[in-house]
Amino acid sequence: MTGSEWFGSAPGGLNRYFTDLFGALADHPGVRLSAAAFGAPPPGGLSWGPVGGSTWRRARAAFRDNSPERETSILDRHFTLYGPPARGRRDRRRLVVHFHGPWAAESRWAGGSPLVARAKYVVERLRARPADRFVVLSEHFRDLLVQDYRVAPDAVTVIAPGVDLSRFRATPPPASGPPVVLCVRRLEHRMGIDVLLRAWPAVRAAHPEARLVLVGTGTAEGALRAQAAPFGASVEFTGHTTDTELTGWYTRSALTVVPSVALEGFGLIALESLAAGRAPVVTACGGLPDSVNGLDRSLIVPAGDPDALAARLVAALDGAVPGPDRCRAHAETFSWSTAADRHIALYRELAG
Repeated sequence: MTGSEWFGSAPGGLNRYFTDLFGALADHPGVRLSAAAFGAPPPGGLSWGPVGGSTWRRARAAFRDNSPERETSILDRHFTLYGPPARGRRDRRRLVVHFHGPWAAESRWAGGSPLVARAKYVVERLRARPADRFVVLSEHFRDLLVQDYRVAPDAVTVIAPGVDLSRFRATPPPASGPPVVLCVRRLEHRMGIDVLLRAWPAVRAAHPEARLVLVGTGTAEGALRAQAAPFGASVEFTGHTTDTELTGWYTRSALTVVPSVALEGFGLIALESLAAGRAPVVTACGGLPDSVNGLDRSLIVPAGDPDALAARLVAALDGAVPGPDRCRAHAETFSWSTAADRHIALYRELAG
């Protein structure tokens, strides 16, 4: 497995998924496994070096990967730019590409130039060309691969992610104090935080004591802080938090919200919220609805619609949400053990 960064060194959905999948696969007997990314690895993992530095240096270091497990039957690549060539020197190993999102389109949403976005698209296509199979987390990203990257439909396998159930415990919502709406997102334009802030006055009109807590950092932070300034202390930006601090925020919250407007492959953070016993209000964006479809479809609102988002948040604060036990039970249907079993079956199929 090759990734971008280990989650312990750099937060983010891709890094969390890569790190947790490595742990789940490593727990299975009969699997010879290695995994490399940047940053401090977990036990059994490998590192190409520290997080940070130039993109060219990092790409070169990963391309020259000389780990002892390099000559294996399967190479599973989780980020298009990093990792050794698809084929080993002495064999014809199979290449699996995890498509976590369109790198080029994400660049455009972050304000990158069209030229840079086009270059990233070309790199994505070239690096993925030898792939024997693509893995996506949702049918939405399967369709995106087929339509935008011209990948054959039968080359794409959908495997839902898991959630680390041991990290969270479902607790009753706070019995006193102001109700907290928690949003854990990178502060980027495509995450819809600006839409959430436009919805916030209507939420406050119905629940004057409500607080909105935004956990995360990103390139849009300055603009979002300026947008939130008129709301005073009712909106709090925490910046980066540790796993322990995040667990505490879930315990103190009444519910969570994931207001993405573009390029959402699944929304692992919605599963974490459910594992902690907190219902997430999510948008109909990409694969996000998959996280709550089997629980309560009323938790899904149109993407980019502040009025619909405000109305659902008000209803949730009024009590119209699944309770902690139902949320936790739904989260338990997404296990890393099941996800690992499906990956191993895929690897064995490709290895023959």
